[in-house]
Amino acid sequence: MEVDKKEEIASESSEEQVVNPWEVSAKDGGKIDYDKLIDQFGCQRLDESLIDRVERLTSRQPHVFLRRGVFFAHRDFDLVLDAYERGDKFYLYTGRGPSSEALHLGHLIPFMFTKYLQEAFKVPLVIQLTDDEKCMWKNLSVEESQRLARENAKDIIACGFDVTKTFIFSDFDYVGGAFYKNMVKVAKCVTLNKAMGIFGFSGEDHIGKLSFPPVQAVPSFPSSFPHLFPGKDKLRCLIPCAIDQDPYFRMTRDVAPRLGYSKPALIESTFFPALQAKNGKMSASDPNSAIYVTDTAKDIKNKINRYAFSGGQDSIEKHREIGANLEVDIPVKYLSFFLEDDAELEHIKKEYGEGRMLTGEVKKRLTEVLTEMVERHRMARAAVTDEMVDAFMAVRPLPNMFE
Repeated sequence: MEVDKKEEIASESSEEQVVNPWEVSAKDGGKIDYDKLIDQFGCQRLDESLIDRVERLTSRQPHVFLRRGVFFAHRDFDLVLDAYERGDKFYLYTGRGPSSEALHLGHLIPFMFTKYLQEAFKVPLVIQLTDDEKCMWKNLSVEESQRLARENAKDIIACGFDVTKTFIFSDFDYVGGAFYKNMVKVAKCVTLNKAMGIFGFSGEDHIGKLSFPPVQAVPSFPSSFPHLFPGKDKLRCLIPCAIDQDPYFRMTRDVAPRLGYSKPALIESTFFPALQAKNGKMSASDPNSAIYVTDTAKDIKNKINRYAFSGGQDSIEKHREIGANLEVDIPVKYLSFFLEDDAELEHIKKEYGEGRMLTGEVKKRLTEVLTEMVERHRMARAAVTDEMVDAFMAVRPLPNMFE
């Protein structure tokens, strides 16, 4: 069973690198070893043949996050494509834990990619706002967690999702009925020992934390949404997420067949690195490690120039001689996420890597790209009204969701 694999490697992970829904850290502050993570978690690498299939089935160029390996691993994505090719639809499920008022760029990545999947495959989407989780883990009040969920929903809507195909829900508002019945069914299938092995819970954790995993598990079961998928209990679910969320869905995939559901499929991303290149992941707790969607053009320029770790050399002479180390250079990594033009990105990497382009020039281009992107998002968010949030979060059928 999939959950047992995690239990076997839990001690090894704690000694070397830790990747779970609440902590991401590499050994001695180094880089996350994604090949090792694939081996430990038991998922598969997303190869070129699958990306080519996506292009063929959707008749559109694969998203930049697919082309450049940002989404790099999967569970049963090939089976989802097999079923889609036969004419069987699926639905998407992703989410956000609302712990801060403003999102940083790393938070946007799964939503940008999910929007592409929704448009490319013409499928419905459910987005879970785990305000209950953040209330328990971040020591926020219930009321503050609910407020942050609505604020974060505005940023999510600003990504451009189709209200006729998208249902956004907060756990505090929606959990009950069929959703809660599935939670109880999942909870009965997972022993305390298994939960501790998968998630690392200890005797010091309050019981609210132990009770949460089924809440994140059951949106991958269509019967949790009877207003959306009545009579479609065999409908497949595809979950785009960062790989630190994998433990939840290893547990879910183990339980699903016992409850008569298909195992959810996953397509998983790397982490968006901090500006200072520490620990492999942006942190909302360190404002200088991240670019926020609320940052001004001046903020963005200052953060990139002051904090973005450079792979350039100590002197211009040395840089001209041996070039930049692209493996550690954060501006190049950020451009790999957000610069759409493949030819321009390759030109920058070649010129910078061979010393003909300087760090300041690369940072200037990154500043332009991110300033434009953040300003575009800011304007879209400003246009999101409370009535629009209510429309996305209303419990209602989506009659044209597969068109």
